[in-house]
Amino acid sequence: MVKKYKENRISPGKVFLYIFIIVFCIIIISPLVIVLSSSFREKDNMMSPLLLFQQFSLDSYKAAFTKMNYPVALLNSLMTTGGSLAIIILIAPMAAYPMARMKTRLSRGLYYFFIAGLIIPSQMVIVPVAQMIGRLNVPNTRFTPMLMFITCSLPFSTFLFTGFMKGVPQEIEEAAHMDGAGLCRRLFSIVYPLLKPAIVSTVITQGLWIWNDYFYPMIFISKSNQYSLPVAMIQFLGDKENPAQWNILFAACVLCALPLILGFSILQKQFISGIAAGALKG
Repeated sequence: MVKKYKENRISPGKVFLYIFIIVFCIIIISPLVIVLSSSFREKDNMMSPLLLFQQFSLDSYKAAFTKMNYPVALLNSLMTTGGSLAIIILIAPMAAYPMARMKTRLSRGLYYFFIAGLIIPSQMVIVPVAQMIGRLNVPNTRFTPMLMFITCSLPFSTFLFTGFMKGVPQEIEEAAHMDGAGLCRRLFSIVYPLLKPAIVSTVITQGLWIWNDYFYPMIFISKSNQYSLPVAMIQFLGDKENPAQWNILFAACVLCALPLILGFSILQKQFISGIAAGALKG
């Protein structure tokens, strides 16, 4: 009986860990709850934000939906994010393949070259890049920021795919090569399916950044009907003459995050299975 009591007793270290996790979760979730609560308020009812869910009005959501031109902005974000991720997932493994398989100085130099892209912030070179794009007469459309998204994501994505591809057994490719499979056939039919964990990690990390970024769309897009969701949301910040309407701004924030929440809710099994496969493989 005494032994059973000792087995069920929780140590002080675990109690402290549980308390720390609970407090940490409260700190992380509290701003989100405040934003959601304030988004349901009307303009004249913006008292203390700590008074949660005093009012449930959809007027702020209606105003944000209309002023943002939400369907068009959502479509722009989907095209920009989806198109960028598709190109990144296609190009990054192709660039990582020779660096992971070849054992030469050239492949090692290329590997360090891609890693160097992680060190330099893209904002440092935005002025010459913008001048170069202007001199090339590239039109300012919703697809122009994709050039920056792809180039800025390729160093990290290539680094990720290179490290993961080194763990893919070469014996599988050698067996396929003995059966007559060419290089492209081996890459797309054998290596690509084994890169699911790396693809999932790339989609999560780079997709969230591309979806939430407003810097490049704000610079390279000049027409309001081509704005992505983050840029369309900025108009609610206000200025000295027109103060920010916080309830509408919070409603716009919820509308911007809603597609990500729905997307993860639908595809969470694929995300978790991909990450779990990478953990088991490692």
